[in-house]
This record gives sequence, structure tokens and C-alpha cells, in this order.
Amino acid sequence: MKLQCDVEVVNRMLPTYGMKNRGKGARSVLSIGRHVDKTTQRHNIYLMICTAKDRTGTKYKLKENIETFFTRFVEEGKATVRLKEPAVDICLSKFQADANSLKNFLSAAQLAHRGNDMDSLPLSTLTPVRARDVEKPKKKLTIVSKKDYPLTSNFPYSLEQLQVSYCKLSRVDMRMLSLKALRRLDLSNNNIKKLPDTIGDLGCLAELILHNNHLEAFSEALCLSSLQRTLQHLDLSQNRLQALPPHFCQLRELINLKMDNNGLMWLPFRISHLSKLRFLSAAHNQLALLPGDFRKLNLENLDLFGNPFAHPNPLDHTIQLTFPLTLQEMAARAVANLRIPYGPHLIPAHLCQDLEVAKTCDCGCTCVNYYIKTAVSMNLHLVSHTVVLVDDMGGTDAPVQHHFCSLSCYSEFLDQCLQRGLR
Repeated sequence: MKLQCDVEVVNRMLPTYGMKNRGKGARSVLSIGRHVDKTTQRHNIYLMICTAKDRTGTKYKLKENIETFFTRFVEEGKATVRLKEPAVDICLSKFQADANSLKNFLSAAQLAHRGNDMDSLPLSTLTPVRARDVEKPKKKLTIVSKKDYPLTSNFPYSLEQLQVSYCKLSRVDMRMLSLKALRRLDLSNNNIKKLPDTIGDLGCLAELILHNNHLEAFSEALCLSSLQRTLQHLDLSQNRLQALPPHFCQLRELINLKMDNNGLMWLPFRISHLSKLRFLSAAHNQLALLPGDFRKLNLENLDLFGNPFAHPNPLDHTIQLTFPLTLQEMAARAVANLRIPYGPHLIPAHLCQDLEVAKTCDCGCTCVNYYIKTAVSMNLHLVSHTVVLVDDMGGTDAPVQHHFCSLSCYSEFLDQCLQRGLR
């Protein structure tokens, strides 16, 4: 039974001699196994600690020799085993694998201490470790060929950056989802059709690169996962996406978003909720209009080239109003305008979905299912410092949707347009 982590052996007697411990752990391999006691010539159970400097290892007898365990932070990969003889504390930290493996290791040590049920444990004779077993944890791994892809061995648990490209993956390998320290995951140039929701369990993931795959959807569960707090760079370019879920804008830490070469017909309605977004690229899609919230963005670079944008006329409009408004519409507007908390535990789920895509009138009020809709051309330099040309004619204007909660608001808007000479 082996464990790989950082280990510091603290001698409890040193302070009595006015000395201090080094205070720093070393990468080690811990093993629990059988070893012949030279004095009694009997097999006893020992804990062996091997490091890069001492691959033969230091052995500590376990039977009736453990004073206590400190396991308060075992879920974080930390624990301490206090021995009676010698008077040392064996401090374990930076254990990257599943916390259950650490718990099982400590349970085996406890059984060895009690001296019972040891025959039920698969313990072998202790032997020196190989040099590669005590190497510094690997932080970065790049695989760009199918022949280099690991089929029988796991990915190093310490990885922070992983790139697996040109390997013809049709799905995300579940072994990748156990890499809890992963900050950058690049799965570009594969054949992935669907993302597992468990990607959202990667609590440190800041960059997710999915360029040139076969993705047809980006699930709502990912938008509501821990990625809300960590994801800063997302590349969905060159896939088969036609739409993004309404909750996509919950990924509020996003700084760089790439969606080029998809089939997107519209952008997320609440895109202004991505308040940290600075780089947006959605070239070569099927965008005809931009959402009204687009006017509130504050970007450094914007690329919308190659979209079939419509030619807006504020006089062309769609009226979806009833007189008087329905009770449901009036109630929904009140909830939105007064910012009353809501959720599926309070109101039906379909009403929550309606409120998630509520529109904002130019007067500042909210409209949900009843409104007047039109579009107006907007210079994209109003929302971005640098703008890639929208078309081959050198234009930087694009149509933006406007919604109005009443006829009076729309009439006032038309008056302003006519005064400015807009047609």
C-alpha cells in the first residue's frame, strides 16, 4: 500500500534542546508493508518513507506505536501521524489524489497499530522506490498524438495544465475530471460532441479550450457549477453550436470568450452580466441581431465579422402587446422591477425561465412576454476599444434589438429617431 505526497518528519524532542525543525516537506512515497525485524527475525508491519535523497527509505514500526492521528484537514489532503517511538510527527500534505485514498491509508496504519486483521490487507514486502516515483510533481502535460495518449496509466494528479489535441477523442476522458488542481484544460482539435456536467467539479479551472470539436450544446448545469467562480477564458470556436443557454451569463468571471465559426443565431440575452468580459469573438456565425444588453458591454476587442446582420429600420417593429396586460405579465414586471427574490421553490419553473429572459425598456422598466420590438444600428466602437470590421465594406455598425414596455415608450423613441433623421 503506497501513497505519494509531501512529508515532513517533525522531531518533538528538538525544542527541548533549543533546536528547530526544518519546517518544509519533501516529496515522498509512503508505504505500509512487511519487513523482517533483524532482532526477532519476524515479519512486522512498518511505515516506510522514501524521498529523492533516500530512496531506500526510513522505516517506522507501527504495531502499538501510534499515539494519535490528526485528520481534521484530511479532505484537503493533509494529515499527521504521531508516533510514540521515536517521538516524531509524520506530517502529510499536498496529497493530490482522492481524499478517500488518504483515508484508506490511515485506516491501514491504524489496523497495523492494533495488530489485528492484518492478514486481510494486501501488504507486500517493503522495497526501495524508483527515482521517478519521488520526482517533483508534474504540473504541465501536452499530448498531441493519439499514440502518446495514456490508455493504461492515469494522468498525474498534480497537473495544473493539460493539453490533449489531435487524439480523435469523442468524449471527455473521466480520468481528467479527477485532476483537482487543473487550471487549464485544452481539448482542441478532437471529435467531442458533448461535455459532461462534471467538468464543473474542477474547482480551479480558469481556462477551457474546446476549439474545433463537434459540440452541439453547452449545458446549463456547467453554467451553474463552480465554473461561475473560476472560468476566465472559454474557447468554443469551430463547433456546431446554434444557441447558448439562458444561464450562460452566470459565468461572470469570463474575460475572454471565443465563439467563431459556429451556427449561433443569437447571443445570450443577458450578455451584459458578463461584466468582466474584455475580449469577445463571434465571427462567422448566423447572427442577424445583437441583444439589447449588448449596449452595456465594455470591451477591449470585438470581432463579429462574417455574420448576416439585418439592415435595421426603427419603423419596422413587432407588436406583442395586449390591452390591458395580463395579470401574469403585470405580476412578472413587478417582480423584476422591484427586484423581488424568486426561484422554483416559490413560483413555477416556467415563470422563472420567463423572468430570466425579461427585457428592459428604454425607460428602465422591465417587460417579459408582452412588448414592442424593433432594431437600431449601433456603432460597435461604443462598446469596444478595438473593432474588427463587420463586413468587407469596412463597416463597424451592427443592429441591436430594442424592446419597449408600452406604446408611449415606443412613440417617444420614434420621435427621437425622426428628430435625428434616422430612417
